[in-house]
Amino acid sequence: MKTEGRNAVIELLKTGKNVDKILMEKSGGSPQGSLGIVFAEARKRNIRVQFVDKRVLEKESETGRHQGVIAFTTDYEYFDLDDIIEGKKSEKGGFIVLCDGIEDVHNLGSILRVAECAGADGVVIPKAGCAPVNESVIRISAGAAEHMKVARVANLNQAVEKLQKSGYWVYALEAGGEDIYAEDLRGNVALVVGGEDSGVKRLTKEKCDKILSLPLQGRVNSLNASVALGIAAYEVVRKRL
Repeated sequence: MKTEGRNAVIELLKTGKNVDKILMEKSGGSPQGSLGIVFAEARKRNIRVQFVDKRVLEKESETGRHQGVIAFTTDYEYFDLDDIIEGKKSEKGGFIVLCDGIEDVHNLGSILRVAECAGADGVVIPKAGCAPVNESVIRISAGAAEHMKVARVANLNQAVEKLQKSGYWVYALEAGGEDIYAEDLRGNVALVVGGEDSGVKRLTKEKCDKILSLPLQGRVNSLNASVALGIAAYEVVRKRL
C-alpha cells in the first residue's frame, strides 16, 4: 500500500507501523519543512529513503497528489469490532461510528478524519457496498486513518446487534427522526451514517434504537454524509463535556 502526501506520511510514521521504504523528491540539498520532518523520522527508525526525480513519483502516484513523498507499507490492517468495543478511550462511554453505503472515498476519508478528531473509538464499515480503506482514503483523511481503528464486517446489521448487546445505544442519522439536540448522548453511543443517495438502509434503521435528525433550516433537504456526521459527532462531544 502507498501513502501519499506530506501530512499523511508524517501521521503514518507517528503510528510506528512498518514502513518498507519512502520515495522522496530530489531537492538539491537537505529536505526542508515537512519533508525534513519525514526524512528525520525515517532516519531515526532506520527506514530506507530513496531520493528520486519527480517523474518517478508521478509514475508511482495513484492519486496525483504525492507532494514529493510516497511511503510504501503493507496493506491496511483492519481491527475486529471486539477490539474497538474493548478499547474505548473515555470513561464517559464508548463512541463508535458505523458507515452504511459510503461508497465515495472522499466521504470515507472525511468521516475517518471527523471520527478521529471527535475522539471516536473506531469506525465500522461493511465489506460490501462501502469503499475500503485505501491510499486515497488515507490521503483524504489527512493521516487520521493511521490513528483510527477501522473494523470491516460482513454484516452491518449484525454489528449493530453486537453493539446493542454490549450496552450501546445505536442511532441512525436520517431525516424524519427526533431532534438530535434533545437526545441524551452520554454513555455508550454509536452513530450510523448512510450514503448520500440512499441514506441508512431500511433494515438497518429498523435495527437501530432510534433515528436522529439535524434540524435543517434551508431549502436543500440533506447534508453531505461527512458534514452530517461532523455535526452529530460534536454533539456527542458537547453532551459529554
